[in-house]
Order: sequence, then C-alpha cells, then structure tokens
Amino acid sequence: MTFSAQTIPAMTAAAAERFGGQLAIVDGDTRLSFAELFEEARTFGAALVASDIQPGERVSIWAFNSVEWVIAALGLWQAGAVLVPINTRFKGAEAADILRRSHARALITITDFLDTDYVAMLRATGIDLPDLRTIVVARGKAPKGTESWAGFLARATDDGRAEVDRRRAAVTADDPSDILFTSGTTGLPKGVVSTQSRTLTVARDWVPMTGLVPGDRYLQVNPYFHMFGLKSGILTSLAAGVTMLPEPVFDVGRALQRIEQERVTVLPGAPTLYQSILDYPDRDTYDLSSLRTGTIGAADIPVELIRRIFDELPYKVMVSGYGLTEGGTACSTEPDDDPETIATTVGRPRPTFELRLVDQDGNDVPQGEAGEILLRGASVMLEYLDDPEATAQALSPDGWLKTGDIGQMTDAGCLKIVGRVKDMFIVGGFNAYPAEIENILLRHPDVQRVAVIGIPDRRLGEVGMAFVVRRPGSAVTADDIIEWSRDQMANYKAPRVVEFLDELPLNATGKVVKDALRERAAKRRT
Repeated sequence: MTFSAQTIPAMTAAAAERFGGQLAIVDGDTRLSFAELFEEARTFGAALVASDIQPGERVSIWAFNSVEWVIAALGLWQAGAVLVPINTRFKGAEAADILRRSHARALITITDFLDTDYVAMLRATGIDLPDLRTIVVARGKAPKGTESWAGFLARATDDGRAEVDRRRAAVTADDPSDILFTSGTTGLPKGVVSTQSRTLTVARDWVPMTGLVPGDRYLQVNPYFHMFGLKSGILTSLAAGVTMLPEPVFDVGRALQRIEQERVTVLPGAPTLYQSILDYPDRDTYDLSSLRTGTIGAADIPVELIRRIFDELPYKVMVSGYGLTEGGTACSTEPDDDPETIATTVGRPRPTFELRLVDQDGNDVPQGEAGEILLRGASVMLEYLDDPEATAQALSPDGWLKTGDIGQMTDAGCLKIVGRVKDMFIVGGFNAYPAEIENILLRHPDVQRVAVIGIPDRRLGEVGMAFVVRRPGSAVTADDIIEWSRDQMANYKAPRVVEFLDELPLNATGKVVKDALRERAAKRRT
C-alpha cells in the first residue's frame, strides 16, 4: 500500500494504516507510533488551515532535527503546502534571502539551539519579508509576534482536519512538494523545485538500495534540511516502516549511547562520522551489535576506512553512492561489493536513472575517459525556482541534467567521481582532476583527509595544492608528501604545494568547502 501512493500525504496516511501501532519516531521522551504521527501531522495541517495557508503556498522550516520538524513537514504536505527547508548553519541574512525568494508564508523555527536564537537573528537583519505572516517557535521561548508550538497546534479544529483530508486527496503527483536550496558554497544558492512523484522516487529507491525492513531503527544524523536527511531519512522511513531517531547534532558519545539504548540498526553518514566512531577511545564499552546497514558518500574515502568499518564494527551492509539536490541518489554500490569498489567508486546507476559521460561539446566520451556526468530519471528536478536561464543551462529539452561533476566508468561498469567541472585545473595542457588526486593521496599512510585545488603558476598555468590533515602522531612534512606523490602519480597531477590543517572546512553535509581553501591559498600568495 505504501509503495502505490503517488503523493507524500497519501503515503503518510498509508503508513499510518499499514504500520499502525509500530514505533515511528523517538525524540527524548516523545515516542509516537505511525498512526499517532499521522494524527499529529493532520493537526499541524489543520493549524495551517486556520492560519489561512493555501494549497501551493510555501512553508519554511529552520530548525535542527526533531520530532517537531517531522510533524511540521508531514503536516504542511497534508495541507497541500510546499516545504522550504533552511540550512541550520545559515545566518539571519541568508535565511531571510531564502524566505524572501520563496515567498514563504509561514516559518517554523527555534529560539534555543547551541546558544542561537533564529528569530532574533532574522529580525536583526532588518530585511522586510512582506509574505511571511506566521512564525511558529517549535523549541524555546516564543518572543512577541511569534506563536509557541502548543499555541499554534491549539488553532486546529475538526473542521480544519476535515479540510486537511480534502486537500490531501486533492494533491497530485505533479504538484510541487519541496524547494531545497543548494548549499551555496559557490555563489547564490539556487532553489531546486521538486514534485511529489520526484521526491517519492528518491525515498522509495533508498529502501531496496540499503535493504531496509519494517522495524529497523534509523539514527538520523544527516540534517533534515538536506536532500539526504529529508528524502532518504524521513520519507524513506515512512515508506519502509522504519523508526526515526532524530539527532540535532552529531556527538559521537551520545550517538554510541543511543545505538546501545535504542538498538539502532541503520546509521549512514559521511566518512568523518565513521572515523569518529572508530577512533572514539571508549567505543568498546558500548554495545553496538545491532548496527547492520550504513551508507557512505564522498569523493575521498580511504579504502582502509571501509576495511576498518567491516573489521571493527558490526555493519553487514555498507553502500557508497552519488547524489545531488537536483536529482536524488543516482548511483550506488551493491552490498556484496569489495572495500576498494566501495571506497573508490560510487557504483552503478540506480534503476530509475540513465547516465552519460560527455565532453565539452556534449559528445559521449570513449569508455574509460573522463567526462561530465549527465543524468536523466524520474527524480530529476522540475526546475530552479524563478530562474529559467539557470534551468535551461542545467536541463536539456529531453530531460538530461548537467551535473557539473566529472566522472569516468571502470571496466566493471562502476562510476568514479574525479572532480567538478569548475574544480578541474589544467597543468601545462593536461587536465587534472582533484578527486582522482585526492584518492591517490589517501593511500599515503600519514594522510587522514585531503583536499586538492588548482592554484596559479607562472610557467604551467596552474598546479595542484593539497590541504592535508595528518593522522594523529604523524610528523610527515610537505616535502615528504610531494616526493611520495611524484612516485605515485603522473608528474602533472602531483601537488607542488602542501599545507597542513587540523581539519578541513566542511559544510553541514560533510562536503569540503573548496572556496574557503581557495581563499586561504590566495592569501598565502599575497
């Protein structure tokens, strides 16, 4: 029943019927079944109706992972509204820009998170938001001009719930469901508009990809404002009857405690998450035997990390994949792939995707050569919000999405990500791909993490610069790494400059912010 639903509101209702009294979410002392979660979402939707939120209008959530986040998202979809999440790392002006550009009518947020008051941050900007009529404070004190969570829910009436039921039935597969703004690490974030069917395709495909089953318990560290946390987290859990365990921020000690106490079976994350667990001094004092399934995604995964996960943690399934906000999860490895395949490739295209690699002229490249990744499939975005020019640049008339990522296919039919189109640099006429160089550098026994960029060079045009995080206790020098690199890769690929950092700058989803490294390199040269 869940898998035949064509819209998110219909799937939410179907999950309540199919999984009923099974546990849907645990957050602190709050424990809701699927049936109870559905009713809470109906109530939230009815409160939106009472607030005069109309079908198709946008409702924004700016908050950490929590039961309120889940109820608000599912509730606004019940009311026919469109979800606009906001990155929890955004400052007031950045959030105001998202609210202004999306014409959001309501904002669900918090006033007490890591000493941060989002309402105060927003108001301090002085930016006029004429479309924003309602601010609901899910956690923390509700300042003047806002509503508390309980006060807002009290607006719901039986008539409002009946209207929610009518709206739920009226939502179609082609209606917009969410507008996720890109991370904004390069330029102004773009609003990626997806439809109900496109978003459900992402959520549903994640179930067979990872082998989730009803009753699994999913520790959700990936932020809900991101495609992963939202579509492969909340919605996948509804599709499969999986218990959601939201985490506001990742703390390794707290995570290990919850794994033991809640018998967590599913914990995906970035490489840093697994590295943190493996290196935690008291790891052996926790019972982690329930862990079964995880996913890992990044261009720079050390093979040794995958081996350690299988050797030292109880995971039976570890899948690496490739996805993006504009398309969802496009490729993944298989559960029986070896550690090297998991670490160095992102596997094969998912059943819902077609994939091409093309040169600068749009021609398919020969097998084994690098080219820009083009995707076409059921979950590719509808458009960029109010930006037909950017949409036309990214989406071809016949539905191919230009990802801006460069990949190459292995003889085994797996995709390797070798860089971004904008990250590629040219050394004396040769194309150099940072991700490829990073994967080689990760084989060095003293390199824990690394990021490579191109920097100007008077003779060669550009050369590589590597930012390296050393393994604990290592005293390796820049000259050591440069000399080692020249033995391990073509001379034009080997970095000419190495700088050591305590940690790489990461965004909220664990990706390296290379613009910050470029700024650092530019300052170094001046």
